[in-house]
Amino acid sequence: MKRVLIIDDAATVRLYHRLILEGAGYQTDEAINGIEALEKVLQSSFDLLLVDVNMAKLDGHGFLRQLRRLDVPQMPAIMISTEASEDDRRLALESGANLYLVKPLKPDQLLASAAILLGEAE
Repeated sequence: MKRVLIIDDAATVRLYHRLILEGAGYQTDEAINGIEALEKVLQSSFDLLLVDVNMAKLDGHGFLRQLRRLDVPQMPAIMISTEASEDDRRLALESGANLYLVKPLKPDQLLASAAILLGEAE
C-alpha cells in the first residue's frame, strides 16, 4: 500500500486530503509544518508528499529545499497552494516539487496527480 504524507497547517485541509486518499486505498500520515514533516520523513518511508506552501516554522519551499539536500531516499512531492501565478509554480519546482496544484483540489485531480507520480496511471 502506498504511503502519503500530508503536510499542511490547516486541520480541515489535512482531513479533506486524507479522506480522498484513504478512500482510494492510500495509507496517510500528517504533519502540521515542515519541521514535523522532516522528522517524519527521516523516521519512516513515504511514497508521496503533499506539501502546503504557507506554514509556520518551516514553509513548504523550505521543507522541500532541506529534504532534497539530504542523503535519504527521495520521493515525489506535490506542492499545493492558493497562489496560482507562474512565479509561484516556478518557485515550487525550483524548491524541489514535482508538481504544483492550486487549491481547492478536486478529488479526481488529486488522485490523478498522485497516480501519475506514483507510476500508477493507466
